[in-house]
Amino acid sequence: MKLNSDSETLAENKVLILYVLKLVNKPISNDTLYSIVNAAENMNYFYFQQFLLDLKESKYIYVYKNDVQEVIEITDEGKKTLELTMDLLPGIVKLKADTNYKSTIEKFNNAESITAEFTPKSEKEYEVECKIIENGEIIFDIKILAYSREQAQDIIDNWKKNASTIYPSFLNTLTKKPDEE
Repeated sequence: MKLNSDSETLAENKVLILYVLKLVNKPISNDTLYSIVNAAENMNYFYFQQFLLDLKESKYIYVYKNDVQEVIEITDEGKKTLELTMDLLPGIVKLKADTNYKSTIEKFNNAESITAEFTPKSEKEYEVECKIIENGEIIFDIKILAYSREQAQDIIDNWKKNASTIYPSFLNTLTKKPDEE
């Protein structure tokens, strides 16, 4: 698809983006949105970004940063525009979007739910941050100093493999009353 192709194709792609945002009905990351849109209609990533910019400038979408990342949401104006232009979207494209959106969102939510990264503080100190994110909100966030790059990487690897056991154990330790030992 060329960006300078006929205006109907350009409008159809923008309507698809609005349709997916309404379908999801909650703030969504750029990557998740692109995955759903691309599964429904093979779209060049750079054109997709241009369509988002156009939709944002038209005030049909709202882009903002939540606790975790930048997210996109359809505005009331975008919903009204979608109602008026929905007939531009072929049924097969709607069906593909409907079919793929739940599995794509689940895949991205699971990938985003356990994160870890480190930042060098000096030659011998690295700050490691481990998080658990659910529904776009941070439910657990801990920072710890590591004293070598290898130790920082070990903490990250351990967290990613074992967060489901580390977090409950940590929570249990923090909520245990002194007389329960």
